[in-house]
Amino acid sequence: MNKAVISGTGTYVPGEPISNSEVCSLADIKFDTEKLAAKTGIRYRHIAHLRGIDETTADFSTKAAASAIEAAGLTPDDIDLFIVGTDTPEYISPATAILVQGRLQKGEHNCGAFDVASSCASFTSALDVGARMVAYDPEIKHAVIVGVYNMPAFFRPGDAFGYSIFADGAGAVVLSKTDDKSDSGYITGHRLADGTQWNYIGVYSGGARQPITHERLEAEEWGLQLLNRLPGDRNVKLWPSFTEHLAAKAGLRLDDIDHFIFTQINASVIREVMKVLGQPENKALMIMDKYGYTGSGCVPMALDDGIKSGRVKKGDVVLTVASGAGLSVAGNIIRI
Repeated sequence: MNKAVISGTGTYVPGEPISNSEVCSLADIKFDTEKLAAKTGIRYRHIAHLRGIDETTADFSTKAAASAIEAAGLTPDDIDLFIVGTDTPEYISPATAILVQGRLQKGEHNCGAFDVASSCASFTSALDVGARMVAYDPEIKHAVIVGVYNMPAFFRPGDAFGYSIFADGAGAVVLSKTDDKSDSGYITGHRLADGTQWNYIGVYSGGARQPITHERLEAEEWGLQLLNRLPGDRNVKLWPSFTEHLAAKAGLRLDDIDHFIFTQINASVIREVMKVLGQPENKALMIMDKYGYTGSGCVPMALDDGIKSGRVKKGDVVLTVASGAGLSVAGNIIRI
C-alpha cells in the first residue's frame, strides 16, 4: 500500500532577527519585554517591513518550498502538487500556491496548486489533505506543503499586541509517495471546529462581507482586529483531549510519541499542557524564542528545526496540534 513520507523540509524567514526591545524601537510601540519573554517565550522575531525588505507571503512560501525541495534531493519540476496553508495570502485570488508553482516551475505543468485557509491550523489541515492525495492519487509522486504567515503585513500603526507576538515566516515539507514497508510515513490526522467563535480575532475587512472602503479605512476597521478577548485557558483545556484522541486514532499511547509540536504562541501554555498529558517537557519542540509566533508557519518551522538540529531522528514519531481563530484545530501524526 502506498503512503506519503516526508523527504525534505525547509524554512525561510526574512532578514535579521529582531529582539523584543528592538521591535519596540522600530515599530514605535511599548510593551513589557521581560514579561512577554517570561510568559510566552518570545524573544526574537523576523518582520520583513521593519527591516525594509520588500517580501510578502508568496516570497516566503517560494523560498521555504525551494529549500525543502533541495533537501529532498529533487528539482521543482519533480513536484506534482503545491499546497499553501495560510490565512495571510498574497492575494484573495489567485491562490498563493499558484504563484509558488509559477515561480518554481516557470510555466505550465501537469500539477495541482491550491491554498488551504483554516486560520493558524492551515498547515496541519493542508498536510493531512496532501498526505492522502500523495498516497492515493497515482499521478502524484511528490507534493510540497507550505505553512506561511505574514500577519505583520496586516498590522495597523502602533499595534503593540500584534508586533509583540506575531511574525513573518514559512516552513515547508516535501511529501513523497512510497510503497516501502518501513514504518516511516504519514499516519493520520484529526480535526475540530467551532465556527461560533468566529468573532474573536482575525482580518475581517477586504472580503465579500466587508470590502475596503474609505469609511472603513478612516474608522481603522482594517487589518488585524481583536474583536473579543480570547479565553486565556482555552488551549490548556482543549489540547490535551485533542492530543489523546489523535494518538488513540493512530493506535498509539502518548508514551509512544517522541515529539509534540503545538502552536508556538505561548511556551507557558505548552508546558502546562505537557503536565496535563503526563509527558516530559523536553518532548515538546519550541522555537518561539527565535521566531516569535508565525501562525501556520510555526509547525513546519519547528519540525524543520528539530530535524536540522538532529533532535528529530529517523524513526521518531511526531504529533502536531495547531489551533486557529474561528475556531479551527487540526493535528497530525507522522513517523519520520
